[in-house]
Amino acid sequence: MKSYPHMRFERHWHIESEVQYQLGQCSAMISSICEIPLRPEVYGTLNTVSLIKGAQATTAIEGNTLTEHEIERVHQGETLAPSKEYQEIEVRNILAAMNGILSETLQGADALVAPRLIKNFHILVGKDLGEHFDAIPGHFRTDERFVGPYKCPGPRDVEELVVRLCEWLKGEFGYSAGNQKFRDAVVEAIVCHVYLEWIHPFGDGNGRTGRLLEFYILLRAGLPDIASHVLSSFYNETRPEYYRQLDHAHNEQDLTSFLSYAIQGLRDGLQAILAQVQGSQFETAWKSYIYEQFAERRYRKVVFKRRRTLALDLPRNSVLTLSQIPLVTPEIAKNYGGLAERTVRRDLDSLIEMGLVRRVEGGYLANTDTLRKHMAKRAVGD
Repeated sequence: MKSYPHMRFERHWHIESEVQYQLGQCSAMISSICEIPLRPEVYGTLNTVSLIKGAQATTAIEGNTLTEHEIERVHQGETLAPSKEYQEIEVRNILAAMNGILSETLQGADALVAPRLIKNFHILVGKDLGEHFDAIPGHFRTDERFVGPYKCPGPRDVEELVVRLCEWLKGEFGYSAGNQKFRDAVVEAIVCHVYLEWIHPFGDGNGRTGRLLEFYILLRAGLPDIASHVLSSFYNETRPEYYRQLDHAHNEQDLTSFLSYAIQGLRDGLQAILAQVQGSQFETAWKSYIYEQFAERRYRKVVFKRRRTLALDLPRNSVLTLSQIPLVTPEIAKNYGGLAERTVRRDLDSLIEMGLVRRVEGGYLANTDTLRKHMAKRAVGD
């Protein structure tokens, strides 16, 4: 539309080769994340952390100051101090919205991005906020708005722009149930988010609504639940750059740079999640290896239990002195309470002989290299 030249409703971006490569990495990492089994308690923790980080990030960008710890309390059903009531409601709304979208999407429900869907997400954002929400939930604004120096489209144009956006997304990205390439979905999610920021269809809550749409499109395309927070967290952690990229896209009428910025953040976030998942898998394999090694040993019951507990609980990446080791965990402290230092040394010598512990400068370290040397090898390029 001539009045809003930055909203061209056409492909005003190009995907550079490096960004194409990063999209391929994202797809490969998602496959890896989803194919690695996790212990129930690890999966539960990662899923909860994802929701809390996602809610914290998407509300913090809008000025909410609740910490992750406070949001965790809200997630657990606790009530915060009265002075933080409206911030608590903001966060509770986002947690409920994310949970609802996640549950419905994982059960197979999907829908095209449409005005009704956008309004429904806005209702979830503004629920019960009263005078703290400068909009009527689910209703397009009827007044002029500025966001900093940016003059938003006139209220008479809002509905037409939203309809135009939804029709364009449908034609440009060709979504149909279960039939969209992940890389196309990533671009659609980011473009949809930016356009909603530009249209600014509501008096308040546009950022949260846009990021919920982005969240929904990515989940619909196969983003794992435990990684659902990745983009919102990235935007929050790089907030000055987030706003700079939005301004740049508007001024240049080109989304190339914003897409590059966001896709790199998605790639880096998925990489961090994959590392956590792989770390959990290695932890499981290491403990299994310890149990296997002890299955072949014959000690008195009390000695067997004490040495195996020490092997299982010894930190994987920390060097401990002989005097620190009996204090690693309450159970180890109980096992060695009243015993001489020579007993600790003798137990460590036994674990060294089994290949489970090694002596290094400064103390002792879990010998996970024993297991790592049996992992698949490959040549490392430049």
